[in-house]
Amino acid sequence: MTPGAKRNTWQREAVRDALSRNDGFVSAQALHSVLRDGGSPIGLATVYRALADLATAGEADSLQSPDGENLFRACSSSGHHHHLICRSCGLTVEIEAHAVEAWAQEVAAEHGFTRAQHVVDVFGLCAACSTPSPH
Repeated sequence: MTPGAKRNTWQREAVRDALSRNDGFVSAQALHSVLRDGGSPIGLATVYRALADLATAGEADSLQSPDGENLFRACSSSGHHHHLICRSCGLTVEIEAHAVEAWAQEVAAEHGFTRAQHVVDVFGLCAACSTPSPH
């Protein structure tokens, strides 16, 4: 095993599988509940560690909700990308944002920073949640 590589334990595989069955972002607590409801003896701390490992490996997207909670989902694209996330239903769309990339590099350079990295997630209401429901 190479230095820094993580073993694929049954717990990590269980978290990876549960995450891949979820369409949107999910909290570690919610994923833990799903696993426990399915009969898994996995602990909450283990779910947190597995999610962090998957995010570090690029297998999961991670973001902080407007409420400050860390959320995760299986990553469906490789490379750097951003998200549009519905605050109501959780619909998530992966987007490329070349203007954001250029802006981040420009602002960093203006302040003498190099090798800048950034995270941009846009929260709003999707088209379905924005449409008023008939009474």
